[in-house]
Amino acid sequence: MTKTTVLISGASVAGPTLAFFLNRDGYEVSVVERAPELRDSGYAVDFRGEAFDVLEELGVLAEMRGHDTKMRGTTLLDDKGGETGRLPAEVFAGELEVPKQELTRILHRITADDVTYVFNDSISALTQHDSGVTVEFERGTAREFDLVIGADGVYSKVRQLAFGPHADALRHLGLSGAGFSTANHLGLERSGLLQQGSGAALYLFSSGAPGRLTASFSFATASPALDRRSRDEQENAVRVAFAGFGGQAPRLLEAMSEADDFYFSSTCQVHLDHWSCGRIALLGDAGYCAAPTSGMGTSQALIGARTLTRSLASAAGDHMAAFAAYEQELRPYVTQNQAAGHQAATMFGGHADLADS
Repeated sequence: MTKTTVLISGASVAGPTLAFFLNRDGYEVSVVERAPELRDSGYAVDFRGEAFDVLEELGVLAEMRGHDTKMRGTTLLDDKGGETGRLPAEVFAGELEVPKQELTRILHRITADDVTYVFNDSISALTQHDSGVTVEFERGTAREFDLVIGADGVYSKVRQLAFGPHADALRHLGLSGAGFSTANHLGLERSGLLQQGSGAALYLFSSGAPGRLTASFSFATASPALDRRSRDEQENAVRVAFAGFGGQAPRLLEAMSEADDFYFSSTCQVHLDHWSCGRIALLGDAGYCAAPTSGMGTSQALIGARTLTRSLASAAGDHMAAFAAYEQELRPYVTQNQAAGHQAATMFGGHADLADS
């Protein structure tokens, strides 16, 4: 019997998780990733609630617990650097927190022998027909697949090709931010500092690597336009936003230009009327990002992958029924997380109006 072929775009968290479950259920799975190799960047990620059941089903829960950052809490500071309070570890770290690169490494390891991974390539065109989807690639040869799943993040190429422009799906929550790591001159050990001012916040922490300090600058913006600008323009926007900050901010603003892991992104959600279109469906941030401020992105990706897999199994090959069931089951959970993400963004200086978005 011929196996159902599935192409997944994105090799971060949602994609490899789905690949594991689909391969287990007898699908022939390929994953395409535009990065040249497995990504080793990104902050720590945390797990909450039902996500632990998914990790158990993947067979990696005990290993994940071995990478727990064991964060101890965060000290609150005013914009001049004076201490104002303290937050418990659970606020940022959830029930379990691990470095993201460890999560992606483990997910890749448990799928690499059975799933075809293609790095340094990306989908360039999708053409649906009665029996499948013709997929064209930027570098590779065009291929036919029965199903295509976009698990390729907020700026999903699959979503752009099959559902429409990014602007139609993205909902900016009024915040943008830059992150990078530098030497841990503060000697922080599994702890953080959160410095807040008008419309801006600086979060510093050290977790998995004691010699490194991660700095995250967040500030109010009217749109996510800076995401597509040059690094120089992004750095300049950060300096302007934090010009009045004291404490550690001036030193870290100087260190920013020297960082080789500088990262910039805006706090956005993805809102769509439907998560599938024929034989193409979206998973995780590509279809329903709740924003980093929700603290639920990783858990939502894991739970979404398992929900989609179960829906496909229950539908016995009827992908239309499976995609509908997947969305019906998961959308209330996503709606709840997106509301939490919006509320948290306003606390950090965001100004998006939920009623208008």
